[in-house]
Amino acid sequence: MSTIRNQSLAPEGKLKINWVKEHMPVLNELAREFRETKPFAGLRVAICLHLEAKTAYMAKVVQESGAQVTITGSNPLSTQDDVAAALVEDGLTVHSWYNATDEEYEDHLHKTMQSEPHLIIDDGGDLVAMLHSQYPQMIENVRGGAEETTTGLIRLRAMAADGELKIPMMAVNDAFCKYLFDNRYGTGQSVWDGIMRATNLVVAGKTVVVIGYGWCGKGVAMRARGLGARVIVCEVDPVKAVEAIMDGNSVMPMLDAAAEGDIFVTVTGCRDAITKEHYENMKDGAILCNAGHFDLEIDKRPLEELAENKRLARKNVEAYEFNGKTIYLIAEGRLVNLAAADGHPAEIMDMSFALQVEALHYLNSNHGKLPNDVLTLPQAVDDKVARRKLAAMGVSIDTLSKAQECYLTSWKAE
Repeated sequence: MSTIRNQSLAPEGKLKINWVKEHMPVLNELAREFRETKPFAGLRVAICLHLEAKTAYMAKVVQESGAQVTITGSNPLSTQDDVAAALVEDGLTVHSWYNATDEEYEDHLHKTMQSEPHLIIDDGGDLVAMLHSQYPQMIENVRGGAEETTTGLIRLRAMAADGELKIPMMAVNDAFCKYLFDNRYGTGQSVWDGIMRATNLVVAGKTVVVIGYGWCGKGVAMRARGLGARVIVCEVDPVKAVEAIMDGNSVMPMLDAAAEGDIFVTVTGCRDAITKEHYENMKDGAILCNAGHFDLEIDKRPLEELAENKRLARKNVEAYEFNGKTIYLIAEGRLVNLAAADGHPAEIMDMSFALQVEALHYLNSNHGKLPNDVLTLPQAVDDKVARRKLAAMGVSIDTLSKAQECYLTSWKAE
């Protein structure tokens, strides 16, 4: 039995799902292939992802490939209730609703785990962590899982280093067709979609501070420059800092950037990227948002303590007033691109979610042969997704001749 907010919203959710389906050709091709072969027949699959239309369509593809699917949201503010209702109408089990409390969110995770899955798709590591800490009796029946995010891989690698990871986990986030496109172009576009929807303010002429210059940070900075902003990057990695400068950004410590920024975007995958000393140094009207998985990157506790007054300034925007100035926080410091917008574009998630389905197929096909570790998705899977994407775009590329292949694999200068 599902746990959702309002089943009557299903027609609206179906419209959203049908729209993204029309713009996800790689996943459509995979769906046609797996609908015939039914690689997940008789298996239970648990999914913990941002529960919106693109995720929903991927879940339907897994279901049509033979699986019994149970799905929950990976962020309390990213679940779309109409999409959840549409999935229930289509026979999936859903445990999620928008704006869940911490207790409700935890309950939804528990209900999802209680489906006793054979395969898992996770986003941030919550399901896998819960499996190991609270449902160890289920581990022997789990064939493996696939992780979507940088944050989740940090947790999984820490588990593996401690000898606590008991199932094989595919690092989908590290696949080329994921991070080069989803993290960079997807995050870059959807973050600014969320910021602009939430604020309805101009970006051109403002100073944007991007904290963290991984692939997501690169995308956010690139799009900010394209919108006419001056960009400052804050980093702890000297190599990434040099890269940020070469890409045309300014680089400085966060405390210095705090005094200059108009809009701040955290993309670190770590906690406390913005905290009390930074708030005190910010100018009146500064806007803060987070594009990392967990709402720990912006330390909200000192902001609450500093505030002499807190008010709702606009939907998804809270105003904190202190020392004669106002600082705005978008979406409670949760993922701005999903809490204040619709997430990454469908064409981008087409590749990411095709990788997720392929990762499940790989895990199931190699059941009993893989180590309990964080594993790299085979290059052949990346290439398969990329070639299908090119075909959908009407693009063809060259292939190596036999002579070229020999040259690239030989040490002799011939």
